Amino acid sequence: MSTQPPNPQLMGRTNVNMAVAQPKQKPASKATAASKAKMQMHRRSRTGCYTCRLRRKKCDEGSPSCTACKHLGLRCEYKRPMWWSNNDQRRLQKDQIKMIIKRKKLSEKTSSTTTTNQSQVMTPGAETPPGLSHSLPTSATFSDSLDRTRSASIDSQLSLFDFNAPPGIADYTEYNAQMHSSHSQYASMYPEFSPYEIDVKTERQMFVNDIPTRRESTISTFSTYHPPPPPEAMLPSFPADNGWDETYDERRESMAEENLNMNLFDFAHGPPSSIRQVAIELDEGDQRLLDHFISDVLPTVFPILETNQHGSARTDYVLPALQSNKCYLHCCLSISAQHLKSTMNIQGEQIDNDIMRHRYATISELCEALNQDTDHQEILEATLGMIFFQCSVGRYDDSLPDIPWHQHFQAAISLVQKLDLSRLVLEAQDHKQFNMTLTSWIDILGSTIQGRAPTFAHTYREKHLSSTNSSIGLRELMGCEDRVMYLISEIACLEALKKDGMDDIQLCQHVHALGDQIGLTEIGESGPKIPFNAQGVLSPKQLSKNMTSAFRLAARIYLCSLVPGFTPSQASCVGLVEKLTQVLEFIPSGQVGFDRSLVWVYLIGGSVSTAGSTFRAFFDERLMQLGELANFGSFGRVACLLKEVWGHVDGRFSPGGGEAHYVSWRDVMQMKGWDFLLI
Repeated sequence: MSTQPPNPQLMGRTNVNMAVAQPKQKPASKATAASKAKMQMHRRSRTGCYTCRLRRKKCDEGSPSCTACKHLGLRCEYKRPMWWSNNDQRRLQKDQIKMIIKRKKLSEKTSSTTTTNQSQVMTPGAETPPGLSHSLPTSATFSDSLDRTRSASIDSQLSLFDFNAPPGIADYTEYNAQMHSSHSQYASMYPEFSPYEIDVKTERQMFVNDIPTRRESTISTFSTYHPPPPPEAMLPSFPADNGWDETYDERRESMAEENLNMNLFDFAHGPPSSIRQVAIELDEGDQRLLDHFISDVLPTVFPILETNQHGSARTDYVLPALQSNKCYLHCCLSISAQHLKSTMNIQGEQIDNDIMRHRYATISELCEALNQDTDHQEILEATLGMIFFQCSVGRYDDSLPDIPWHQHFQAAISLVQKLDLSRLVLEAQDHKQFNMTLTSWIDILGSTIQGRAPTFAHTYREKHLSSTNSSIGLRELMGCEDRVMYLISEIACLEALKKDGMDDIQLCQHVHALGDQIGLTEIGESGPKIPFNAQGVLSPKQLSKNMTSAFRLAARIYLCSLVPGFTPSQASCVGLVEKLTQVLEFIPSGQVGFDRSLVWVYLIGGSVSTAGSTFRAFFDERLMQLGELANFGSFGRVACLLKEVWGHVDGRFSPGGGEAHYVSWRDVMQMKGWDFLLI
């Protein structure tokens, strides 16, 4: 693959500077400060705040917030916000404001009603109910048998399948829209999760015969703010009639957030920093790809990590790697072009050339570095990017040539061993090696895709058996508790032994033992709950608990499938799939939800769901809520795979359309020639 040499007489030079927008401290004279303040007051007097303008209400132009915005708890903005110039975003912002006003009025009404009822029943000497009881009902304020139900212990090999299903949730209405609110509204309360912006500054200097002529400078701003889930989100709501006094202690304990370790990961680029400056030379076409990667691809890659350590993946991992790691840069530009093609439905030679040009450059850089046996950390970053970023882009029927993910992973394994990361994982106390954590996630779930034992299964086993320091950061990175992931690794090892000829009796004994181990991870768990507090702010801790419950049930299904004579129509399997469907109800859906972080769970549960299972209707609903995002990345691939599996299981794809025998999802992948990493 060749490129045209630059024209020595006329050549453009491009420098790109990226930084997380931070308040700049510059010395200024008193006259300058007064002048700026006067200009800003003049601008306010002409316009009012943009929130009042959107509502078409008169603004008293109070500082720092006008009276109307302060009363409603709205974000008062005198500087032109990003949503103002986009009609769709402006309409969404208006709907959000209406929702906040409606919730405010309902809260005031609830508070008034509660106060009236208390005055009627309060007797002398009675204690005043806690102020929290005036909040809207949430999962933390409602207690039912679902919170206290967990899978029954295993008494025998056959009783492995006898799990107590929680009560049905058909009586729950759709998730109450009043529980949702804009994240930015609570920025002052939760500054560590506040949205911020990334500024990409592009400078172009034109030279003619080495003499500088025209100079251009442009700035592109990318915001990390995401709108809240739509009102029609699907999480179940709860009855308004709660026993406040009886559940207060339980409510207070369940809503107490853990202290998050904001510096959990070592990103191999030095200590965490609140600002990053990156200088890269790119032509105009590649600059467009980089802009798209930062604004559209990057926010979708680590959604769980974003809830725990907002912005850390961008500022401490991706942006520094883009500057210092040329191989990683080519990888990201290739992924960006692939994402553009699939999301914008762009066709033609140009976009295909962009994909293949950077893909080829990435592979060339990787091979050269591997041959020189240098820069192991940088090569590992790029290799993991080639594997994991692919899970967010592309369609199942992509026809452009590429290297299978597991061949990339073989190189990653070699690099992990050269860097001795598995030993560092065993010795780590507080900080986790980010590259090793991401490697472990791919290793464990990727091994289940291929039906083999994980490469670093011994490391996971040692961590699982460790009485202390058992985490390697899997929960913070991807949502599922580390202990459950270790047990999925053990199940994959058992499947590999089954393939090697383990006898049925010994196999069932191991299934029994692993079932017991899964049960131990449920001790003390109260069941899934709505992962939002009364103000509509997402609780990372509760979200992780819900996701862990989903992975745990998928692990049970995976384990049960190893038992000789297993079929999806068995009552035990049907019950597990139904219970999984109920747990998934508590995972936020839609384009800002977390369904795309549960691809493996959907694969395992969906592959054994029968024709009458509620799972299928639930999955179709989630597809509709994702919209176009459901068609690409790993989620799009698993959706196509499940449709094929269901066609065979239901007999639609069998000769004559009669009833078909159980067909595993791996058999279907092999028949279709698919080689996907479904995580």
